[in-house]
Amino acid sequence: MRPLVATVVFAVLLVASPDAKGLTTRIAIKDLALGTVSEIRNRSVLDQFHVWAGRGTYSGPPGQDTEGTQGFIIDWPAGVVDQRPAGLPRYEVRFYVAPRRQGAVTALDASFEELAYVVLYENDPSTGKGYVYLPGKSDEHFALNVRSIHRGLEGKWLRASGAWQKAIAHAFNRGA
Repeated sequence: MRPLVATVVFAVLLVASPDAKGLTTRIAIKDLALGTVSEIRNRSVLDQFHVWAGRGTYSGPPGQDTEGTQGFIIDWPAGVVDQRPAGLPRYEVRFYVAPRRQGAVTALDASFEELAYVVLYENDPSTGKGYVYLPGKSDEHFALNVRSIHRGLEGKWLRASGAWQKAIAHAFNRGA
């Protein structure tokens, strides 16, 4: 009986989630130089990084909605980064979600998750700053990303948020 109760509780929490298009189920981080993959599956960490948050999202009543300025893994107020150090380690970051199906939500089961968004991430270990690239029109994951959300900054590098920097450091150092 416990699994049924847990599934019902999870479904209620998922419906109440600010991420109405699907709950982040995992984040896979691939080191493009080494080919190794680390994953973040810790619910408290995943809850901080909703794909459908930040630039390109809107909230409020119709006609009075405002664009999101916080969320996802980007420091949106910092704007576009024109220059960043060369030769930084580069990672591909994939965001997987449990999709909503026919008005209902699915349980957290890998067979139901789908890839929702992909970015590139670079970290400067000497400064602790990170950078996020939103794939542009000529990049492999552009079509996937804009089907999920169009941010208007595709093809640009942006500063990573402090919360993302902490989460990624934890994932690399101790696992998540």
